[in-house]
Parts: sequence; structure tokens; C-alpha cells
Amino acid sequence: MNETAQQPGQQASRYPYRRPKDAATLILIDRSAARPRVLLGKRHDKVVFMPGKFVFPGGSVEKTDNKVPVAAPIPKELEINLLKGSPKIQSSRARSLALAAIREACEETGLCLGRKTTNAVAKLTGAWQPFSDAGLLPDPSSLHLIARAITPPGCVRRFDTRFFSADASAIAHRVDGVIHADAELVELVWVEIDAKPLADLHSMTRSVLGELEKRLAAGPLRHDADVPFFHFYGGRMHRDILPGVA
Repeated sequence: MNETAQQPGQQASRYPYRRPKDAATLILIDRSAARPRVLLGKRHDKVVFMPGKFVFPGGSVEKTDNKVPVAAPIPKELEINLLKGSPKIQSSRARSLALAAIREACEETGLCLGRKTTNAVAKLTGAWQPFSDAGLLPDPSSLHLIARAITPPGCVRRFDTRFFSADASAIAHRVDGVIHADAELVELVWVEIDAKPLADLHSMTRSVLGELEKRLAAGPLRHDADVPFFHFYGGRMHRDILPGVA
């Protein structure tokens, strides 16, 4: 299946061609109220990529992401979904993407998805240290793949981003002081998924929100749902479908 997705302002090529970097984003869903809410963060006005926009927390995959011990493995169905599409990736990369979503969310929002473990593990350092400090290991077992999107050519940064979702009940630890005037995200807001979009919501963020709203309206999130894949070719942004796990 293919649909053309209109993305204003993405057609002009202002920068030299760059190969997209693998990236991951985490959409946290709060179901405690009558209508689900999702967490969005406002990017600093001085950052290069999408300054001042409300986005889901996320960022590039790092080399160490695949080496971090976990409380539970990523679901096999999630791995299969991540391996679909082009360019192809390996299972180790699928794991890295899922863990990158968790790491970036913890770094940018202070909200960490993890689980306490009785197993003795090496102390985590760097961006993963908050998990060790709280006696946790990252836990990707509750993640679902909602969408994939590749930034069009001509942008200042290009990413091949996988949009994951997780229920807010999976948040096991909160790090204080992460959001402030000089941080990458200067504000966090919980927004009802069917509310009027924020004025500074990026067009792709809005598209992914629409996909998530349809998934939630159909019932609990499942790995066998189709996954939209937004990518640019023929001068336009297109919406293809990656079939969910049969």
C-alpha cells in the first residue's frame, strides 16, 4: 500500500545530501485518565534540528546501545517488525534501536523504563548510569513499533527514525533536573492524543500521532498491526506500509 503524505516545507533542498542516521523515538502513553495522553517535549530554540518544535524524545543510536544488559529481551515480534523495510538491518541493530529509544527518553526527560533485577550485573555508566543508581536494568519488553520515517534529503540533519511506544506505567525511575532552560528539551507537556495539535508540533510528529490514535482506537497495541513507513522519493513524501507480524 502507498499513500502520498504531504509534508509542508520539506521539498526544498537547502543542504548537501547526507546519509540518514539510525535513530529512535519513544512515545510515552498515559492511560490514567479517560482519554490517553502522550508526552511531548519542546526543543531548545538554539538546537540545529527542529528548533523550538514539540517532539517526542529521541535521538541517534550509539555504538554502546547493543552492549547494555537488559532486564528482559525485546519481543521477537518487535524484532521481526524492525527488520522489515529497506535498508535492511541485523537483529543486533534492532536491539540497539529499542534500547536507544529508552536511553534517549531517560536522557532528555528523566523518565527511565526499567526493572529491578536480582542478577549481578556490571555497573552501567554514562547515559545509562541513572539505571544503575536506581538498581534497574533497561526493559524494552513493553515496546511497540508505531511508525518509521526517514528525513527527506536537503535537511540539515537526516535520520531513519523508528517510533516506539510504551505505557507510562513502565516508567520505573525519574531523574530530577533534566528539563531546564539550557537543556535540549526545555519543557514537557502531556497532551490528549485527540486534542487540537500544538502550534509548534512538527508535521511528522503530527502524522505519527495520527497513526498512534488509530492504533489505540482499535484496542490494545499489538505487534501484528501494520506499520507506516514515511520516506521521500519522486519529489514527494510517501506513506508505505510494513505489514505487522502475521
